[in-house]
Formats: sequence, C-alpha cells, structure tokens
Amino acid sequence: MTPAPISRRRALALGGLGTAVVVAGATGWIASATASTGAFDPSGTGAELLQPPLLDSRDGRLAVELTAAAGVRLAGRDTSALGFNGGSPGPTLRVRPGDELAVLLTNRLVQPTNLHTHGLHVSPQANSDNPFVSIEPGASFDYLYRIPADHPAGTHWYHPHHHGMVADQLFGGLVGGLIVDRGPDLPVTTDRLMLVTDITLDGAGAVVPANSTDRAMGREGRLLLVNGQHQPILSAAPGTAERWRIVNACTSRVLALRLEGQQLVQIAQDGSFLSRPTRRDTLVLAPGNRADVVVQPTGTGRFALLADPYDRGSMMGSSTGDTGPTTLATLITSGPLRASTPLPAVLPAETLPTTAISRTRQTDFNMGMGGMGGGMAMSIDGRTFDPSRDDQIVAFGSTEEWTVTNTSPLAHPFHIHVWPFTVTAASDGRATTGTPQDVVLIPPRGWVRLRIPFTTFAGRSVYHCHILDHEDAGMMATVVVT
Repeated sequence: MTPAPISRRRALALGGLGTAVVVAGATGWIASATASTGAFDPSGTGAELLQPPLLDSRDGRLAVELTAAAGVRLAGRDTSALGFNGGSPGPTLRVRPGDELAVLLTNRLVQPTNLHTHGLHVSPQANSDNPFVSIEPGASFDYLYRIPADHPAGTHWYHPHHHGMVADQLFGGLVGGLIVDRGPDLPVTTDRLMLVTDITLDGAGAVVPANSTDRAMGREGRLLLVNGQHQPILSAAPGTAERWRIVNACTSRVLALRLEGQQLVQIAQDGSFLSRPTRRDTLVLAPGNRADVVVQPTGTGRFALLADPYDRGSMMGSSTGDTGPTTLATLITSGPLRASTPLPAVLPAETLPTTAISRTRQTDFNMGMGGMGGGMAMSIDGRTFDPSRDDQIVAFGSTEEWTVTNTSPLAHPFHIHVWPFTVTAASDGRATTGTPQDVVLIPPRGWVRLRIPFTTFAGRSVYHCHILDHEDAGMMATVVVT
C-alpha cells in the first residue's frame, strides 16, 4: 500500500533520531525530581478499577489526537508525571481489521519523542510504525497505520520509542492500550484492560530519576499501578467470567502474577489466541508482554492479584526483584453463585506461515564494563545501536531461524517490531506453545531459538532488549527486509 502524503513541516521529523539523552535525569523534565524529597503517599487506594477513555473506530477509520505532556493524576494524586491527553494511561484505541488508524501526535515535552504501536502488524515505513521518526518539542506529526484486513484480534499497547529516552518517557507514564477487535464471542460478562506500570515518585509527586545502578540493572519503580491506580478493587459476582487484558507496561520489571485462591485461565499471549484455554497458577510476563486471561471466581471473598518477586539475575553484587509479593489489585466477589457458559475447548489460534527456513542467524545480547563514564556497556553483537547502520538484511518473503543468545548474568527480553515469531526452543527447556509473540525472555547466559516469517511487510525497523534502560544505552539493532 502507498503511504499517505506527509506535509513538509512534518516530513522534516523523518530525518533521524536527533540527539539522544543517554543519562536519565541529565536534562529535561525528570531533573525536577531532585528538588523535592520524601516518599510519595498514594491516595485512593482500594477504589474501584476504572477503564481509560475508549476511542473507537467507525466506518473503517479512527482519527485521534494525542498530546504527550507532563502533569497527570496517578494513584489518586496530582503529579508531574507524563501522560497522553492528560492521563496515564492515555486513551485506549480500539480498531478493527482493515481499519485506518490516524494519530496526530503533539509533543509538549522538553525532549524529542515519537510513537510505537507495540504489537500491531503494520508497515514500519514512512508515517506508520517507524521508530526512526523524531518529533521535536512543540512539534506535531501525522501517523497513519493501515491495519491489514487479516490482522488478528488482540491486545496491544502504544508508547514512545525515541532512542535514548524511551525508558524515561515510559517510566514517566507515557503508555496507552490498543485493541484490535472482532475476536470470537467469549462467554464473559466483563472485558477489562489492565495496564500495569511502575514508577518512583517523591513526596511532591515528581518522578525520581534513575541512578547508574538503576540503568545498569533496569529500573523498577517503587509504586506498582494498574490503570494508574494503586491497588484498585474489581467487583464481581461469583461464577461469572471476566476477561482481563493484562499488559506489562513496566520499564524493566518482569511480572510473575497469581490470583490468590483462583486460577488464571490464559486464552491469548501478545495479541494471539492460544490453541486452547490454559490454566495458570502463575503467569510470567516480561516487559512488553501481554496476556488475556479469563477469571471465574468460584465463591465469595477477597482474592488479591499478586506480583511475586522475580529474579532477573545479578551483577556486581546487585540482584533484581522485590523481597516479597506486591498486591496489584483485589477481586471482591459477593452475592449468589451465578451459572455461566464454559469457555470453548478450542480457540481460533493464529498460525504463522510454515515455509521452509531459508537462513539461520545468531545474534548476541551483550553487556559489560566499558560504557559511558565507566558504566555498563550495552550492545548487540558487540556493537551499540547506530540508526544509520544496517545490521541484519533479510529477504522479503523468507522465513528465518534466529538463535538469540544472552552472554550476561541478567535476563533480557527480546522484542522485534512488525514481524511476530514463534519460539521453537530455549536453553531453560521451557514448554513452547507455537503461538506467535513479539517479546520473549532470554535466560541469563542462555538462548532462545525463534522462527520469524518476514512475509508481511518490507521495510526497516529494529529489534532490542525490552529492558528499556538497556535499549537506550545501545542494546538495539536494525533489521532491513527488502
């Protein structure tokens, strides 16, 4: 398809990435956090979970205006954190296969920004899902995403992706949900989007900047939020089934989720349906992962949705993960038990093309001493990110097998834009589902093997570590499909 025309004043933004700010807090809005001290005291804890505003397509098109700016309400208090259209998360964008999604993004930050539609299978070129766009402070840019008519229904999200400041802007609150509708009719009474974010705020509600250790390990905020709320309540009747669309929108944190006294029945991952509903006692989501689950409480009571500690590894005596479980939300059920229809035994699972492997590749995620200022150096195949360099050149229409290795003692989530993959094997012996996904966790000093069909779009995009402090520091590479 031919991209929509781009106006001259906005075409200037396509020229490059601009000047990257590698050291968080060195300049810009985040530095204000150093002026205030004390701990942030959340308000509104235990309020009913709210859904972000919903913007829905009509007659094959959704046209929206998004403004990225500081000053949003989080955990029941006014803060100087970031958001889209005055909220964190921003509005949920709901489209359907075959639609056009037009987004006018205005930058009211003091840093450049852009927009990544994480999970959408759309072109990476021009004014579509192009990570090389740079929108300067005070400028606007017209995005146009043409969603294929055969695009699977699923749960996705959007966030900034301007190299060098992705972690700051996501940690600051710039996230939103993105749903491709027209999936199967499921016997559920409620469909909830649950965007999980983490952030650290000081007593005045300013974002606390990351230090060098935070950036090396991947920062984890002290405050875990669901849809910008602190430990909200979800009210339901026993026996009724709810669909929860859970998005791990944290900058670095791996979520190991469990619902006390209940099981989570997973029906989709990363926007693709599984072949059949799968019961989980614990659901592990790397940063950027999504999971759709069905919850059907069997009795009355209070059931905490917990994020258990997850050890991503250790380096220089520092380890990741909290010391105990954290309550994300609480499901409260009351009233008589209601009858409901069981889930179908078989789901409309998406399958990727099964053409023969035309090429195998190995790519290595590396980290070690020798970075800027004597800190950690982050790289792929021994090279830090260079937007002008072509790292992997792939033939359009081919299917490749990639072995992604991790030479460090920290786990790294691998993410590739535009082209989903299936995991065929991993060094930790995990079970593989055959379901397409776009983020997978690589174990410390381990590897994963992926099957990637480059059969949908030609163009130039990126793959990277979704610990976004690592991506900003150089753990990203380009892929050109031609």
